[in-house]
Amino acid sequence: MIHRIFSSLETFKGLEFKTGLNVLIAQKEDGATDKQTRNRAGKTSLVEIIHFLTGADAGKDSLCRSTALSEQTFGMELDVGGERIKVSRSGKEKSKIEVGGGSFLGGKTRLTNSEWVDVLGEKMFGLHTIEEDSGRAPTFRSLFAYFVRRQLSGAFTTPEKQAAMQQAGDYQVALLFLLGLDWKIASDWQKVRDREKTLKELKTAAGTGAFGSIIGKASDLRTELTVAEARLSALKAQIASFRILPQYDELEAEVNRLTRETKELLNSNTIDKATVGDLQKAIQSETPPSLTELEGIYAEAGIVLPGVAIKRYEEVKSFHESVVRNRRDYLTGELEAVQARITSRERTKASLDARRAEVMNILQSHGALEQFVQLQGEAGRLEAEVESLRQRFESAEQLEGSKNELEIERNRLTLRLRRDFSEQKDRLSEAILAFEETSKGLYESAGSMTIEETSNGPVFQFPMQGSRSKGIKNMQIFCFDMMLMRLCAKRGIGPGFLVHDSHLFDGVDGRQVISALQVGAKTAKELGVQYIVTMNEDDAFKEKIEGFDLKDYMLPVVLTDAKEDGGLFGFRF
Repeated sequence: MIHRIFSSLETFKGLEFKTGLNVLIAQKEDGATDKQTRNRAGKTSLVEIIHFLTGADAGKDSLCRSTALSEQTFGMELDVGGERIKVSRSGKEKSKIEVGGGSFLGGKTRLTNSEWVDVLGEKMFGLHTIEEDSGRAPTFRSLFAYFVRRQLSGAFTTPEKQAAMQQAGDYQVALLFLLGLDWKIASDWQKVRDREKTLKELKTAAGTGAFGSIIGKASDLRTELTVAEARLSALKAQIASFRILPQYDELEAEVNRLTRETKELLNSNTIDKATVGDLQKAIQSETPPSLTELEGIYAEAGIVLPGVAIKRYEEVKSFHESVVRNRRDYLTGELEAVQARITSRERTKASLDARRAEVMNILQSHGALEQFVQLQGEAGRLEAEVESLRQRFESAEQLEGSKNELEIERNRLTLRLRRDFSEQKDRLSEAILAFEETSKGLYESAGSMTIEETSNGPVFQFPMQGSRSKGIKNMQIFCFDMMLMRLCAKRGIGPGFLVHDSHLFDGVDGRQVISALQVGAKTAKELGVQYIVTMNEDDAFKEKIEGFDLKDYMLPVVLTDAKEDGGLFGFRF
């Protein structure tokens, strides 16, 4: 309950309230011209001051930060947590909240705005029991705004929204909380919407530009990832079994030397083997002429040559045989020498091969430190590549599979909501009946409230004859707010008051206006809560109802447009 609202501004018209219905009237004075308006009398400003004193963000456009009011302090006395406390705040120091009274404040007289909001959230709605990691959770400001709707936020457009820009996730969470239903279902729904939004942005990005090539197709990336993981696994196994050999470089140089020497031996043997062939051919081709041929030659020579030559045939024969024998011995000796060199080289080569094989076995089973470091570096590079591929694969898989998952999640949430509605059918029935009961007090043909379980969360609908009319839409909001106040009062939560700006009654038939005020007065009295209304005088008294005199609920302070000081602030700005 709000007891009073005051200000350090001397001309401010302090307001005191009582339980039940409180009506602040903006009066049109006799003689006022059509050009004079009550729009600046201060009715909507009262709503803004209440929000200012209950932790609303005070932006540059805030009323209390205007040049005319920023130096002034505004205050309110209200019941919080069953205790009467005093709160004040100025536009100049908007982050500091002066408080007084209230044992739960622990003697504190000054709070930050966020601390003050936490106190109000705890005492009015019990929000301190909500875990911080609960996702989209109800907040004090999102709940409180249903009890003090702001025209400046577009709060008089549809019952389920307390601001024109309020998103589905926000009002679904808030309303399920206020109705005593499982608000976490709506919170999870918002997570699905957030994921869908991200997915849509990713798909848009993946479909155009270089981003698509960065992510790639899941099937291609799966293959790349599998191959890369296998390579990495093999490399890690190689590193695990790697043995470092300090003499690796020396042995590697020895192997090179052995290889080079072996090659040189092979080349020399190749040349000598060719020589062996030549010598063998020479030996075979070195056939001396027979003695018969030699005698024939000398016979022919006897005809030509003198007799001396004939006498010496025997000597020549002996010489010839000596030459032939020497020639054969020489070739045979050369052949044996060459073959000996080949044999020697083969033995040397065998020795070199044996040593080379021995060293190679050592090198194959060991490695150099540099090689080990190189392998580790390669493993690190491959690990980074595998991780990059894995992330790309997961992103691509998520991108391609998220749509189906989200559809499944939506269906699952729909089932959860339907099950919760079934389990909480008494509370749901209570809300539906409270709305209809209030509507019956206004119209012969009562409107109703339905809450449908859809794939996009709970959808609130308010079927009522002529619901396209602005006046009837506003009365739907009235019925909805009365329903919330009734249910919250029964559960012991809420601020304990409901404030309606005069904008709620714009376009409403006079009979429904006075009926709504009567219903509001009756409901507030029944529940022991407070119903504060600001109205223009001519709208408030268009119609009368027997047994209900609105003047009984009017505040002593009456705003007027007839004078410069007739408004709430005592001057116009």
